[in-house]
Amino acid sequence: MTIQPQPKNPAATNNPAANSAATKQTGTSRGTTTVADGVVAKVAGIAAQDIPGVFALGGGAARALGSLREAVGQKDLTQGVSVEVGQTQVAVDVTIVVEYPHPLQKVADAVRDAIYSAVEDVVGMEVTEVNVSITDIHIDADEADETPAQVNRTDHDEQREPRGSRVS
Repeated sequence: MTIQPQPKNPAATNNPAANSAATKQTGTSRGTTTVADGVVAKVAGIAAQDIPGVFALGGGAARALGSLREAVGQKDLTQGVSVEVGQTQVAVDVTIVVEYPHPLQKVADAVRDAIYSAVEDVVGMEVTEVNVSITDIHIDADEADETPAQVNRTDHDEQREPRGSRVS
């Protein structure tokens, strides 16, 4: 978790009556904000999933567990995302599956840019690095089923001679 101190009340420095009250507090701020690591990971995961070409987050085992979670109505938005959170900086590692035929490097760059923007804008912390690992490519089931089956049927039919046409 990270804790971010909040700046002193700006009205207290401009208002002389408030200044006397501020001096009694001596060095205290308006409070602190604590952001859990899971929140940072969730923001990064949401940003990554919004990129065209990203089919899923996480490796094979994580996706299998994610499928089970989704079957019972829960979705893990941090799947495939790990973060290291310091006081003011964040490092993010994300594992993705890319849809075929999206260019892998372009998708990885877009994921990296989206995570930088989302974490810096939403969480308010500086992102030091975003490491993207592409572990798989998803090929649409319709394309995968049709193409090999058509090729195999065509090849197989051409190689086979019709029955009864053999001359003894």
